[in-house]
Amino acid sequence: MSRILITGALGAVGTPLWELLSKRGHEVRGCDLRHSDRKNYDRADIGDYRQIESLFEAHAFDYVYHAAAEFGRNNGEGYYETLWRTNAIGTKHLIRLQEKKRFRMIVFSSSEVYGDWPELMTEEVLDEHPIKQMNDYATSKWVNELQVLNSAARHGTETVRVRLFNTYGPGEYYTPFRSVICVFIYCALHNLPYTVYLDHHRTSTYIDDCIRTLANIADRFHPGEVYNIAGDEYHDIRILSDKILKYLGKDDSLVKYLEFEKHNTRDKKTDNRKARRELAYETTVGLDEGLRRTIEWQKEIYRVR
Repeated sequence: MSRILITGALGAVGTPLWELLSKRGHEVRGCDLRHSDRKNYDRADIGDYRQIESLFEAHAFDYVYHAAAEFGRNNGEGYYETLWRTNAIGTKHLIRLQEKKRFRMIVFSSSEVYGDWPELMTEEVLDEHPIKQMNDYATSKWVNELQVLNSAARHGTETVRVRLFNTYGPGEYYTPFRSVICVFIYCALHNLPYTVYLDHHRTSTYIDDCIRTLANIADRFHPGEVYNIAGDEYHDIRILSDKILKYLGKDDSLVKYLEFEKHNTRDKKTDNRKARRELAYETTVGLDEGLRRTIEWQKEIYRVR
């Protein structure tokens, strides 16, 4: 089995990924910004080269799942210094170490890189069309992909890029910058106002289906490939709010409806056939069941009944 490092290991994706890879017999370490007493964990800021270099000097890895990032459009606008230091410079630090240590890497990109593309989002779109990313978060993720491609061409590094589409589920703790499903559920549970943009559509991906597919890469690694990790249900944003409120037995009196949000991709309709074919992606949890599980998890975590 492989020696694996996960950056962002205490996050909504990193935590269950660590658990699944360990269950499969891999030797897994994690790093993140927070202090933790978890076994095989190191506190390290990827934006600080000394800290991340020390980790790689102390341990050898076959694979690095690079999930650490500043997440979210509005977070990126409000805290752009931190976003660029972590997302772009932090990834560059890892690439420099990859060129030296020769580990294989899985870099987490985002559906946001598809920017203003109005049609089906296939993996080849960004190679074939001039795309305009619509916010700093999206731009930083595309910069990371370009850095990966440049290093592979110049230094022969081996990396796979994954573009995650609206991953949601238990384990995602609320902040105003988290995913739309997380925010809607939290606000509905706590009787807080929130905004629904009517002319936006998404493809949501339940966390278990995403994590299982990501873990498969360690056994099905194809250098240079890029994959959309996405579910099968394409829907508008309002239906998420409607389903959550219906499950909770609440009305929409605290919901503000607007037509669209500037600097935000209108429609994310994706093609996941490549991940199905090469990474054994499969949707096992549909939207209704995924929302139910996520609502019940938040109710327990935040002690709301």
